[in-house]
Amino acid sequence: MKIQHVAIYVHDMEGEKDFFVKYFGAKASEKYHNFKSGFSSYFLSFDDGAILEIMQRPTMEDLTKGTWRTGWHHIAIEVGGRKDVDDLTRRIQEDGYSIVSGARTTGDGYYESSVLDNEGNSIEIIANR
Repeated sequence: MKIQHVAIYVHDMEGEKDFFVKYFGAKASEKYHNFKSGFSSYFLSFDDGAILEIMQRPTMEDLTKGTWRTGWHHIAIEVGGRKDVDDLTRRIQEDGYSIVSGARTTGDGYYESSVLDNEGNSIEIIANR
């Protein structure tokens, strides 16, 4: 058994798609749009087979939740070695995105950084172990 894909609603689908394509090498499907409901989505495929669906519809709620809240907290993307984590984090920061935490080794042994995408979603950039 495996998780086939995960999905997230976003305001700026094009910006979110471009973020994952540019920094993580995702390949985007053709945009799907249901004219009756107004629902739109892209499937973003990664080299290892993981799939992220980004979705949008005219009637979305945007409830405020703090950092330490219930629900999905982040996604973690393995990018290679420590230098890859450092280099990608630097590129993302230079392009004006927020860095939550710079590269470091966590208590559970991961070398990672944490950044926010253009929608404020937390993305962990992780080195292979």
